[in-house]
Formats: sequence, structure tokens, C-alpha cells
Amino acid sequence: MSDKKVFVVFGATGNQGGSVINSVLADPTAAQEFRIRGITRDPSKPNAQALTTRGVECVTGDINDKASLTKAITGAHSVYAVTNYWEKMDHELELQQGKNIADVCKEAGVQHLIWSGLVDVTKLTGGKFPHVYHFDSKAHVSDYIREIGIPSSTFMPGFYMSNLDTMFNPSPQAYTFAMPMPPKTPIPFFDAANDTGKFVKAMLMKREQVLGRSVLAATDYYAAADVPRIFEKVKPEAGKGAQFVTIDEETYKGFLTGAGMPDFAAQELYENMAFMDEFGYFGKEGLEWSHSLLDEKPTTLEEFFATAPKWKDLK
Repeated sequence: MSDKKVFVVFGATGNQGGSVINSVLADPTAAQEFRIRGITRDPSKPNAQALTTRGVECVTGDINDKASLTKAITGAHSVYAVTNYWEKMDHELELQQGKNIADVCKEAGVQHLIWSGLVDVTKLTGGKFPHVYHFDSKAHVSDYIREIGIPSSTFMPGFYMSNLDTMFNPSPQAYTFAMPMPPKTPIPFFDAANDTGKFVKAMLMKREQVLGRSVLAATDYYAAADVPRIFEKVKPEAGKGAQFVTIDEETYKGFLTGAGMPDFAAQELYENMAFMDEFGYFGKEGLEWSHSLLDEKPTTLEEFFATAPKWKDLK
């Protein structure tokens, strides 16, 4: 046990972190080389206790408190770090949280920080879409990590397939995917719960190949209009007549504010959807190199509709 390198995983009981832990533990080579220290708010909770029984060292870590982070990260060889903008919807706070993690990793001599980041949409779009805060704040953390000189790579998750749980629903006529984008818009769909670990484990084990680079985590670029077409193919009864509809900005934001979302967040999500067609979610970068790192195939949209809880029992 003591000969193994320590791999610190933030968000150990969440979708991304949990997937990372599952993939490393399931891979004999990775599990032999690394022991996992899972960072969670409360190691006494059942989800954390379940990880402990699988050999994960669960410790408390507060990303708002550097002293807490120092205890959590000291002794680590590699770190997987993720933050959650949507918890407080405060991009300045997320930037500071990322900087806290980076500073402590630098002080602790971490050999590989795998940061869960995204593109700088304001920069990518030349200021056309300046309010996609949850992308830009993570990109600014990536910039800071490079500036202070930590050996690092960036894991960039695509568009969560699980977003379809709320975005793709039956209307009186048929299942409808209504979005403020043209039907041909390429969306890099990604199954976060099942596939985060596939990509991050590859980054962990292939450190020299990924240092200083971004790994784009997505199965494929699907056109927006592919979503109902694939759903109907997988679920021919429930999906009969499924359709994609392009809606305007005000209609889309009205759906969000009507569900209780603040105006600024509705604007943010509108711009998040709108920038993809013209500029590309990943700046129109291909997925081939990122896929070449994997030893497990990522989940297809067909497989997601066949197995995800909301959809699996439909015919």
C-alpha cells in the first residue's frame, strides 16, 4: 500500500469524481500503481463510507479553505480537481476555488494536476457571448495553473447526455427537443456518470502524452436534430414522431425563468446553447486524438437512451 502513488480525487461522491474512482479501481494496472484519496465534505455519509469499504481513503476537504486543502493534498502524486459553479452561481468564487486548489498543488509538489475545465467562450467568440460564466471561470483557472507552473492537463467534459433528462420531454404530440440553435448544430454529447473515468484514467496513466494538453471528453459530435431521430430509433413506441424544434432566445429564456432560474443564469444558458453552432463547443476541434488515449469506448447516445434511468423502461 505504501509503495503506491496517491491520487487525490475531488468530488469523490459526485458524478465526475465517482466515475473516476470507479474506473481506476476497476483497472488492475491503475489500481496497482495508485491508491485513491477521495475528497468529500463529510466522510461519515453513506456514499463516502461505501467508498471506504472499497479501499478509498475518504478525507474532508473544503475548496474554500487552503488549510483544509493542504491536509487533503499533501503527499499526492496526482490530483483530479473539479468545481461546481451551479452550487452558488458565482464565477468569481469558482475562480478562487480553482486558484486555491492550484496554489496548494504547487506547494505540495503535485506531479500531475488534472483540471476539469472548459473553453473561454468570451475569448473564443470575440466577445459575442460574454456571459457563459461557468465556462470562462474554469478556463481562467486553466490559465492560472499554467502561469504558476504546475505539471497539468485539462479534462474538458462535453455536453452532458443527462441534460436530456430535463431538455427532451413529451409534448402533447411527441417528444420534443426545443433549443435556441439550428438543427445541424454539432453537440459533443458525453455521459459524465459512465465516461468521466474512462478519460481521466487514460490521462492519469498516460501523463507524458497529455501534459500541457486538453483532452476533449465526448463520444461524438451529434447534430441537434439527431437527438429525436436516435431516440425514435431506440424507443420506437415512445419516440414515435419525436422532433427537434428551433426556438428563439426569448422563448428559451422564458422556459428557464418560468422554472425559477434567475435572469442572469437564463442569459448564461441561452448563450451556452447559442455559441455552439457558429463557434463550436470545443472551438471546432476534433475528438480523434482524445479518443486515441482511451482503452474503453465511450457511451453512445443510443446506449444512453437504452440504459439511463429515465428512458430504459420505455418501449
